[in-house]
Amino acid sequence: MEEVAAASAKSLQTVEGHQPCQEPWLLWERPGFLARRMHQIHVSLFSERCAEFRITPLQYSLLSQLRELREADQTTLANAVALDRTTTTGALKRLAGRGLVSRSISPTDRRAQVCRLTPAGEALHAAMEGAARDAHARTVDALTDADRHHLIRLLQQVVSGHDHRHGDADLS
Repeated sequence: MEEVAAASAKSLQTVEGHQPCQEPWLLWERPGFLARRMHQIHVSLFSERCAEFRITPLQYSLLSQLRELREADQTTLANAVALDRTTTTGALKRLAGRGLVSRSISPTDRRAQVCRLTPAGEALHAAMEGAARDAHARTVDALTDADRHHLIRLLQQVVSGHDHRHGDADLS
């Protein structure tokens, strides 16, 4: 039995050249776990605060980006919100189905869909903005104002340092 355990430990040492760590690594010390946990908290708060609007955080991001840009093709939107095109297309189709977004073939590129907020989409975005902002504020309400600003700057720095990987955002 001891031989099996020793062989197993030795094989672990050679997996991709990584040595097994001897120190415990608690979940509450892992950035990936904490980022996922913070995301869960935010989605829960967003769902509570914005339930009446029947919009997901992802859809709200798309509506917000369209409000800012006025119009954009689906690839531009996918890049702007760090999603793959398939996920973006599905979300935009659902928003269009509710009459919140219009999608039309680009006059300059027949392969591209140009998207715009409809008047109903503008109205919905305006109506839910306060609730959405409240969900974001509640996500970090355990922090002081200075710590909130610091956290946002640190998150922006982490995201910026990995912008080349933005297409990986949905890999979970």
